[in-house]
Amino acid sequence: MRNAFIEELIIAAESNENIVLIVADLGYGVIEPFARRFPKRFFNAGVAEQNMMSLAAGLASEGFHVFVYSIANFPTFRCAEQIRNDVDYHNLPVTVVAVGGGLAYGSLGYSHHAVQDYALIRVMPNMLIGSPGDPMEVRACMRYLINNPQPSYLRLGKAGEPCVHNKIPEIFPGKWLKVREAGRFGKTYLTTGATLDIVNQLLITNSDLEHYSHYSMPLWSMKSKEHQAKQIEAFDKVVTVEDHLMDGGFGSWLLESVSIRPEFLIRINIKALDSKVCGMVGKQSTLNAEGGLVRANLCI
Repeated sequence: MRNAFIEELIIAAESNENIVLIVADLGYGVIEPFARRFPKRFFNAGVAEQNMMSLAAGLASEGFHVFVYSIANFPTFRCAEQIRNDVDYHNLPVTVVAVGGGLAYGSLGYSHHAVQDYALIRVMPNMLIGSPGDPMEVRACMRYLINNPQPSYLRLGKAGEPCVHNKIPEIFPGKWLKVREAGRFGKTYLTTGATLDIVNQLLITNSDLEHYSHYSMPLWSMKSKEHQAKQIEAFDKVVTVEDHLMDGGFGSWLLESVSIRPEFLIRINIKALDSKVCGMVGKQSTLNAEGGLVRANLCI
């Protein structure tokens, strides 16, 4: 995902001189191609993420579309006040890029677990969440964000994510992206972020789930809630799957979206990480399994 991100950023920066990248003294092995190609539009803010975010807001107020890049929680929770007051409040075109969403950096412990980031970001009224599940969705998110500059959050994996889509999809905030259509029984999985591949593998390897469709939502926000009830109408059961805690997460967002249609609430079943993972250290696949993202829990 990181490589797809930097490739798309470079392509866009070739024709748009207002694109800027700021990092917090990391990203080495990924960001160098941009830094070499556009040295005057690349800044290393050092280990000072709050300053980095305010610098980004200042540049954005002067007409730049700024991408700020750091690991997991550091450009989000450490910068919460700056995102809220400097970026979102002023509706500035700053894209906060968090690498290692979910438990991708699980071996580094709780300080690097990004399992509450949706909860923080989605309460900002102007923020758009981009949570791609594979490199193709990364490219789609990047193209949308570049063509629609705004306060936004792009949540990436760490490395090695397989392509589920065979081409770059067309996406829009709040729109369900078809991954697989079963065509009967009206049941579907709805994923955002890294759980795209988890559910895709689940459906490929379990013939007893052949009656389930699968949709992804790479872009969503407070403002796109109004589109959800219409899409849920087609299904008797919608199982949301996310690598985030249930509280304040994607499934909770969907429940809020249809609260004006209470008859839809019983159709939604949320599968999210158990909070016990907050006290665990381990590789991503192990922690995802410990948190409940396994076949026994996802097959209902």
